[in-house]
Amino acid sequence: MTFARALAYVHAMSDNIPILSGLSDIAQRYDALLCDVWGVVHNGREVFDGVAAALTAFRKERGPVLLLTNAPRPSSVIPAQLDRLGLPAAAYDGVVTSGDATRAELSARAPGPAFHLGPDRDDALFEGTGLERAALDTARFIICTGLWDDETETPEDYRAFFNDALAKGLPLLCANPDIIVKRGDKTIYCAGALAAFYTELGGQSLYVGKPHDPIYNLAYERLAQIVGRKVEKSKVLAIGDGMGTDIAGANGQDVDVLFIGGGIHGAEAQSDDGALDGERLNAFFAAEGRTAIGALPRLVW
Repeated sequence: MTFARALAYVHAMSDNIPILSGLSDIAQRYDALLCDVWGVVHNGREVFDGVAAALTAFRKERGPVLLLTNAPRPSSVIPAQLDRLGLPAAAYDGVVTSGDATRAELSARAPGPAFHLGPDRDDALFEGTGLERAALDTARFIICTGLWDDETETPEDYRAFFNDALAKGLPLLCANPDIIVKRGDKTIYCAGALAAFYTELGGQSLYVGKPHDPIYNLAYERLAQIVGRKVEKSKVLAIGDGMGTDIAGANGQDVDVLFIGGGIHGAEAQSDDGALDGERLNAFFAAEGRTAIGALPRLVW
């Protein structure tokens, strides 16, 4: 559907996505949160104003907050990173990462061997999995956690490398399906962009993070551990800014989702002054065939 057709469709819709004043507008409907991190909680450099207060208030008044992120690292390393960025431990109950889901997949594929495509900072992902890492010539598959240098590189820089991998018939396991994120004011590419490019070139790419089932299955298990019982999906609210990951994942799981419009899709959902534009917002969702229970420019209580 073109944007113009989607815009025309919006005028006929009776269930437009409401723009809320804060999370408190709908919090009473839910017993647990699955909250995205990068783009909702922080921008890679600092925590957004109001986020800590909103998450802390939900925990106090409603129930647990589980941070659900496509970070290609074990969840055990995330709290220290959040602490450095300024998110207090009182704002959440736990973390589930794409890295957690990836580790389970790597353990199942061990000993491999596998070629690691990504920065050294992701090495903790492999600890305890039994997976052996090897050069491309002897690897059975590629495990991609990101670009080697996401400050300067783009997927196109990997064309020659991917052509070599294609010649060897290697599948690519993507540990972070995100395409892009904002680091401060700068847009950087993630592992998902490389996986999409590899698929475009004719390769096979496999995913474990949002919007795919493995990470959500881990999240439901973790919520049950925190609460001491199964939390029904109808009582879970997801929060996210990524249409292809957070929104698509929640829609696929039949979980209500709150869209944060000030993230990576600001150009599609906001007016020039940074406020959410209802007409643009609904046209964007209609064009993508997605839905949300509400929208906020940023997460506040």
